[in-house]
Amino acid sequence: MNSQWQLLKSDIQVELTAIERIYQAMTDADLSDIKEAIIIGYYLHNLYNAFESIFRLVAQSFENHIPDVGQWHALMLERMGRDIEGIRPRLLSESAVEALDELRRFRHLFRHLYRYDLKPDGVQKALIQARRLQAIYQTDIDNFIRFVDSL
Repeated sequence: MNSQWQLLKSDIQVELTAIERIYQAMTDADLSDIKEAIIIGYYLHNLYNAFESIFRLVAQSFENHIPDVGQWHALMLERMGRDIEGIRPRLLSESAVEALDELRRFRHLFRHLYRYDLKPDGVQKALIQARRLQAIYQTDIDNFIRFVDSL
């Protein structure tokens, strides 16, 4: 295996460690308490950012192009759920893409909270998807790493 793939694996591992720390920090909070809802919202925001960092690493290593258009966040996520023939297998299962899409939308809202009030039910909805994702993402990443190991 050449150094490019070793570096990719190492960089992904750094992000996976961050993802695990974020999951550990998210405890069963009382989301009816706005301060606790904000804290969990912050973690959910960071969780998506860590996953998106992995997406960028994969895109830079394989597609050699990261779209720079208004909808690039959604496009990047959608691409991670696709096999790209002759280039790479998909990084994520359909279930993981669905959960991450909910987190992506939540992150957008959270970033623009100065315009809106944080709704605890929105945090709860995103937290449910984060927990759903927690049960499946490692298998997806492990499958992808096995592909990288084969290069």
